[in-house]
Amino acid sequence: MVKDNTAGSKLFDVFLIIFLVGIALLCILPIWYTLAVSLSDNAAASSGRVGLWPVGFNLSSYKEIMGDSKFFNSFWISIQRVVLGAGLNFVIILLMAYPLSKGNKELPFRNVLMWILVFTMLFNGGLIPWYMTVKSLGLINNIWALVLGSSVPVFSVILVINFFRNLPKELEEAALVDGAGPWRMMIQIFVPLAGPVIATVTLFSIVYHWNEFFNGLVLMSTADHYPLQTYIQQMVVVIDANTMTAEQIQRMSELSNRTLNSAKIFIAMIPVLVVYPFLQRFFITGITLGSVKE
Repeated sequence: MVKDNTAGSKLFDVFLIIFLVGIALLCILPIWYTLAVSLSDNAAASSGRVGLWPVGFNLSSYKEIMGDSKFFNSFWISIQRVVLGAGLNFVIILLMAYPLSKGNKELPFRNVLMWILVFTMLFNGGLIPWYMTVKSLGLINNIWALVLGSSVPVFSVILVINFFRNLPKELEEAALVDGAGPWRMMIQIFVPLAGPVIATVTLFSIVYHWNEFFNGLVLMSTADHYPLQTYIQQMVVVIDANTMTAEQIQRMSELSNRTLNSAKIFIAMIPVLVVYPFLQRFFITGITLGSVKE
């Protein structure tokens, strides 16, 4: 490819770089500001004097969160939820997407099943029937209540269906000639080729299970069963001087709901920020190929 070295092209390149840097800063600055507030003292955060750097640097908010054993318990529950939830999503997405990527000849009533699938994206039974169903199954205060309710991510299923439908038909025909059955074709041919879209929907599942807090709030009756997001969403600064020592009062006076909430938000972001770079290279490919219908 011949590179255009005209003045107009160079000027456009400079503009494009400035624009992209600006977009990157718009994404980074809120995270940085949240960190700065969480590391600032109570007075500075409450009065709005915190900018891009902490004012009155202290780690009181993090000590308050990390010093509670319930924090580590909820962290472990969230890890279990992500592993179980993402694993279950992975299995169900593949088992649904592969047959639904076929035509009506291979899968009778395929179009009817697709309409039912899309219908569930638009409508649901409501909060109370959902809660009563979970309760009748004996899943209250059970980790599986947080996992099974979101075990069929319909949007992800549709992405994988469209990805499978865009794979060359000759691959399946050659496998049939060699005597491969549906299970072998799915496991040995389709799944290895679907790495980008699988990584994409896995990222969706991880982010959802890590960030979701409402189900934990409704389905878990005690804090001992809360996942991390529900736990930190319920944390507030409460100061009862009648039951505290002078040292505890001094420590709590350095906290405010704003600094504590900022620390919660930042801690909650860390796992996703760690995982995302490893899956990001598949993200665009998976979304693009999975969104194109043949």
